[in-house]
Amino acid sequence: MGNGGKKIRLSFNSPVILGFTLACFIVLILDKVTGSASTRAFFSVYRSSLASPFTYIRFFGHVLGHASWDHFFGNIMMLLVVGPLLEEKYGSANILFVILATALVTGVINFIFFPHVQLLGASGVVFAFILLASLTSIEEEKIPLTFILVALIYIGQQVYDGIFIRDNVSNLTHILGGIVGSGLGYVMNKNKMNRY
Repeated sequence: MGNGGKKIRLSFNSPVILGFTLACFIVLILDKVTGSASTRAFFSVYRSSLASPFTYIRFFGHVLGHASWDHFFGNIMMLLVVGPLLEEKYGSANILFVILATALVTGVINFIFFPHVQLLGASGVVFAFILLASLTSIEEEKIPLTFILVALIYIGQQVYDGIFIRDNVSNLTHILGGIVGSGLGYVMNKNKMNRY
């Protein structure tokens, strides 16, 4: 019991982040059950016919798909650390908008410029959140030094990795996610300051 006889209850503190995490988990289970057929159909983005409604679903759905448990846990752990703080600060609707905007931007760019690359995973969203988090202390006409450092380190590392390291990680997705997160973070903070 504790707390003077009061019961401690679980708090559904971050509905968008928890819902997103659960959706990613279910999609990964579906991937394993269907031998990746569900992920190919709905939860990864690649060049396909614009006449197919599935193409437009994949523009958003690819952020829910993950290639493996390691891929899933790597993204979700960071999302669960940073996401709830951002959802508390900006509100659930704004955080959902950041996720959808990041998904659409990274999905469409991959569709146009990398027709033979199958993109999936929440890492673009994670990078959007990391850059968004570094902007939380922005003040009028001041840019936090922490934002500059985070942007230089994270985006610089992605550029370096993209040039010198050949792997299956989509560095451009990380960079785009960071740009979306910092852009929307700037706008949301500016709107908040204008209301005071």
